[in-house]
Amino acid sequence: MSGKTTNNTNNTAPRLGRGRRKPRTLKQHFLRRLLVIVPAFLLMFVIVKSGWLDVSYDKIRFNELSWFDNTALVEHLRLVVTHDGLTDLPRNCLVFSLLNGDVSNNVVDMDVLGRHGHDCPGDKPSADKLFSLKVDRTGHTIQTDAGSPGNFHPIQP
Repeated sequence: MSGKTTNNTNNTAPRLGRGRRKPRTLKQHFLRRLLVIVPAFLLMFVIVKSGWLDVSYDKIRFNELSWFDNTALVEHLRLVVTHDGLTDLPRNCLVFSLLNGDVSNNVVDMDVLGRHGHDCPGDKPSADKLFSLKVDRTGHTIQTDAGSPGNFHPIQP
């Protein structure tokens, strides 16, 4: 051989990683997607069924001024009443009857009625009184006589 050294390097750039992979099969694509989608679906199902999503939405939307808005207050009370276990009826089966719903009045008296029939538990369409509520708008307190008619005790807003 002559005095020249031979260089066996290629002019291509060096590859990073493990080299070229085999293409994924359709079965591998499907299994990888299932490994992501199934746990995400189960997590969302648990969050919705536990009521955590409704509670967090209420905490974000219900503020100081909402105590003086009857619509926002009733939606907040639907969540509080069902979440505290004062009734077994679903939220959409509760009817709030404002006895003195004037915004200028700081203490509001309400009757909570349970609807039956029409997508609510029960055969015959009716609305029975479950209990009463007293809401102090400025003090941000809620009292109920659930379980002891006429004797009000506080519940957590």
